[in-house]
Amino acid sequence: MLERPIDWETALRLADQHGTSSLLYQNLSRLADAVPSPVLASLRRRYERNVHKSLFLARELIRILNCLDALGIEVIPYKGVVMSEAYYGDMALRQSGDMDLFVRKRDVARIKNAVNDLGYTPRVPIPEDAEQDYIASGYEYTFDSYAGKNLLELQWALQPRFYAVDFDMDGLFERAVSVTVAGRRVKTPSPEDLLLVLSVHTAKHVWGRLIWLCDIAQIVKRENLNWDWVQSQARELGIERILHITLLLANRLLATPIPPPIENAILADRAARAFADQIAAAVAAGVTYEEQQLSYFRLMIRLRERRTDRLRFLARLTFTPGPGEWEAIRLPRTLFPLYHLVRLVRLARLASRFARQ
Repeated sequence: MLERPIDWETALRLADQHGTSSLLYQNLSRLADAVPSPVLASLRRRYERNVHKSLFLARELIRILNCLDALGIEVIPYKGVVMSEAYYGDMALRQSGDMDLFVRKRDVARIKNAVNDLGYTPRVPIPEDAEQDYIASGYEYTFDSYAGKNLLELQWALQPRFYAVDFDMDGLFERAVSVTVAGRRVKTPSPEDLLLVLSVHTAKHVWGRLIWLCDIAQIVKRENLNWDWVQSQARELGIERILHITLLLANRLLATPIPPPIENAILADRAARAFADQIAAAVAAGVTYEEQQLSYFRLMIRLRERRTDRLRFLARLTFTPGPGEWEAIRLPRTLFPLYHLVRLVRLARLASRFARQ
C-alpha cells in the first residue's frame, strides 16, 4: 500500500517530464487497489501509446538496418527500443522518441543518401560545400520523416567536439555485442561502453531526466561488468568525476547500490559528492539548465577533473565553427577559414548579451 497521500496530477506530470510513465504504470498496476482508477487508466493510455510508438520505431529501425546491411555499412543502434529490450526486457517499458545510430565518419554521406531514399531528410540542411567541415567538427545528423520530427540521429562522435571527450569510436565498434530487437539480431555498445556513453550523455543534460538514471541502473545491475576497464577508460577520457556523479545520483534518487569494485573511489571523490548533492537538489526542485547560458558552460568545465580537459573545452568552444556560423553567413569554400572569425564574433555578442542580463 502507498503510505502517504499522493498528488496524482503532479505525479503524472513528472512521469511525463522524466520519461518514466511506462515504468510507473508497470509498478502501480501491481498496486491497483491503492491507486485511483482514473489515474491508472491515464497511465494505461500513456503505456499503450508508447507500445505503438515503440513498435513503429522498431519496425523503422529494422528497415533502416536492412537497407544499410545491403550496402555493407555497419552501424550500432543504442538507446531507444534497443536499450529497452536489451536491458529492461520489454521494448515498451522505456519511452523512446527516436532512433540513435553510431556510425563511422567515412560512412556518413552514404548513409545520408540511403536513409533519404527511405523518406528521412536532414533536420538542418548543411550546404554541400560545408558538409566535410561539418562532419569533421560536428557529431550528428538529425533527420525528420513523414511520421514526425527528429526521428533518426546519426552520430559519428559522442558529443560536439568542444566538450573534449574524445571517445574511441573504432574501439566501440570492435567491442559491440549482439542483442535481439523485435526478433532481429543487432549490434549495440558493450555494457561497459554504454555505461560511459550514457554517463556523458546525461551529464551533458545535467542529469535532468530520471529515465537516463534508470538506464544507468539497469546496466549497473549486470553482475559481470568489467569495472577495472570502466575505471581505466573513464580515467583516460578524463570523465571519472562524471562517472562518479552519475553513479551517486543513481544511488540517491533510485536507491541503486554503488558497485563495490568502484565504491571506495566514489566515496573518496569529495568534488563528485558535492556535485551530486547540488544536482540531486536541482532535480528534486525541477531546476533546469539552459544549454546556451553561461552558467551551463561553467558547470560543464567544472565537471572535468583535469585542467587540460578544461582548457581544451574552452579552446574548442571558442574556435570550433558549426551550423550556427554557416547559417549566419554563407562563405565560398575558399574562405571557410574565416568561419573561425565568425565564431568569435558570435561568441562576443553572446557574452555581451549575458553581461546585460
